[in-house]
Amino acid sequence: MNVLSLFDGMSCGQIALERAGIIVSKYLASEIYEPAIKITLKNYPNTLHIGDVKKVKGEELPEIDLLIGGTPCRNLSRTVINNPKHNQGLDGKHSNLFYEYVRLLQETKPKHFLVENVESMKNSDRDIITETLGVEPLMINSSLVSAQDRKRYYWTNIPISNLPKDRELFLEDIIQEAVEVEHKYWYKQDYDFHGNGKRPVATLHINGHDILKRVYGTHQKSPTLTSCRGGNLQKKVLQKGVCRKLTPLEYERLQTVPEGYTEGVADTHRYNMLGDGWTVDVIAHIFEGLVNK
Repeated sequence: MNVLSLFDGMSCGQIALERAGIIVSKYLASEIYEPAIKITLKNYPNTLHIGDVKKVKGEELPEIDLLIGGTPCRNLSRTVINNPKHNQGLDGKHSNLFYEYVRLLQETKPKHFLVENVESMKNSDRDIITETLGVEPLMINSSLVSAQDRKRYYWTNIPISNLPKDRELFLEDIIQEAVEVEHKYWYKQDYDFHGNGKRPVATLHINGHDILKRVYGTHQKSPTLTSCRGGNLQKKVLQKGVCRKLTPLEYERLQTVPEGYTEGVADTHRYNMLGDGWTVDVIAHIFEGLVNK
């Protein structure tokens, strides 16, 4: 199988294909973020990186069996709803790259395709994607396979018979022991405790928007991981009565990425890649339809 992955990031698609037992002949990846390319090549040295999606020409590629991509969501997600500058939907600077996916879908004519994006987009944007691709989206929450609440739409012509089985995982199932967590991840600041029955369980006394101050209990699911392009954006947990950031290793576990997969670059890059990436076990579940069809 020849695979073309657009907006490949750190190549979660390759992990998922491997996990689903699918043999790949050629994996062509369009990606421009250098740390992600470095991590991909560390784990999958045979990856063929082909550069900026805007410069990729379908007629110059080999026959493609599977086209995949999680098109950028920065102008679509819930985090920009109240920001007119960035909440521009599919017309936004980043999210309009969806149309590059459509262009290459038309140029390569693959047997199968998969597009992923946020569930919190406007209905109008969802309907445009649906009409353009000609398939209805399936909403899958990563919470079924992970300790993370992460709702995503998947548009695909791969047959999917059912949703993944609920593994009933929570932060307590994936967090490191307190003694294993380096000092740099812990906060010295005080916090307001709201009770274990509340979500979040606490509010951290730091500067910034409300979302940065939210602290979750080990008995709860993590909120949706996002990239951390700015201070204190990492998700936070209350452990042993002290607030701390989740570590890159815990981010890997929440995205069902192999432990240590993103090692080799700075923490900031690891958080960014994992926040922008896919929950691998969800994608592997979808890819199983290629085996069982």
